[in-house]
Amino acid sequence: MDKSIMIANALSVGYGRKTVVEDICLMAVPGQILTLIGPNGSGKSTILKTLIRQLPPLSGTVFLEGRSMPRMSHLEIARSVSAVLTGRPEPELMTCEDVVRSGRYPYTGRLGILSEADQQKVDEAMTAVGITDLRDRDFNRISDGQRQRVMLARAICQEPKLLILDEPTSFLDIRNKLDFLYLLKALVRERQLAVILSLHELDLAQKFSDTLLCIRDGGIDRWGTPSEIFTDGYIEQLYGVKHGRYDVRFGSVEAEPPHGAPLVFVIGGGGSGIPVYRKLQRMDIPFAAGVLPENDLDLPVASALATEVIRERAFEPVSAEAVQRAMEVLTECRYLVCCTEIFGTMNRGNRQLLTFAEKQNMILPVGELARLWDKTSAL
Repeated sequence: MDKSIMIANALSVGYGRKTVVEDICLMAVPGQILTLIGPNGSGKSTILKTLIRQLPPLSGTVFLEGRSMPRMSHLEIARSVSAVLTGRPEPELMTCEDVVRSGRYPYTGRLGILSEADQQKVDEAMTAVGITDLRDRDFNRISDGQRQRVMLARAICQEPKLLILDEPTSFLDIRNKLDFLYLLKALVRERQLAVILSLHELDLAQKFSDTLLCIRDGGIDRWGTPSEIFTDGYIEQLYGVKHGRYDVRFGSVEAEPPHGAPLVFVIGGGGSGIPVYRKLQRMDIPFAAGVLPENDLDLPVASALATEVIRERAFEPVSAEAVQRAMEVLTECRYLVCCTEIFGTMNRGNRQLLTFAEKQNMILPVGELARLWDKTSAL
């Protein structure tokens, strides 16, 4: 508790008399990233705007470095907290350096004249985020990824102890998302910044956060580390997912499986079956998969997309019982797709399935999956 830069107790936030989220308790700790996740409209941005006093709290208290924020001046807060909110700022006739320099205004006095020491802070911030080559560029004529770096430089130029960001990766492509978050993580570690941010990208929230705050139905639904939050079934519950699922092992969204009796049996393993599972799902063709060990890389995706998965215990050879069950399912299918050419000692049972399918003329090569679409369309 003593290490926390910001603490919110029993905080309620909203607009006018309308409460959006109530009874919020959170802590911002140096060297850690606290991430807010939850459905659209759940109140993540409202919380962040309240923490920086852009909105007044409806009830509760926010403490900044042990002091009640309502008793602090805007200048005092600006010297401890910096924010990058959603939206695309479009300052008129400002270079990127001008934008970064504006982060020093809490220290420059009424005239806003930067000293040599202030300019050094500007240079250090631009170097830290890798935008010195943008110094003289018009801020309105650079890419979204470059803009986010400029705004981050402006924020750290302010020398905050706490950085608050609202959906900082929303306008960025995958490369710039990763670059931005790796840069942020490095700044957190090197400068011992405390960070509170909101993210829609759950895979990134899972990988870059130290702590997560889950918001739903006007309150805090759950709080914890990524391993405590990203558990089987919880993300679907948090977001009210009705079609598909979120795979916490891969940090990826899987679509809803095809419905109906399986038409295809897929022998995979070691990740070899995953492209086939997803292609069959896109073609809306129900399939079965097996025999897969419980620790196999294929299993999470197969479990999400297949009508049935025949499993075997981890580190055990495919048993006669598993082969028998797989054979029962296979005989009800029309085709078998084999994604592997290697059948080791532990996997001999799957070789039996392939041999049976070869005798029954059921084999469909992986490269001919497109033919399956034509055949099923004619049924």
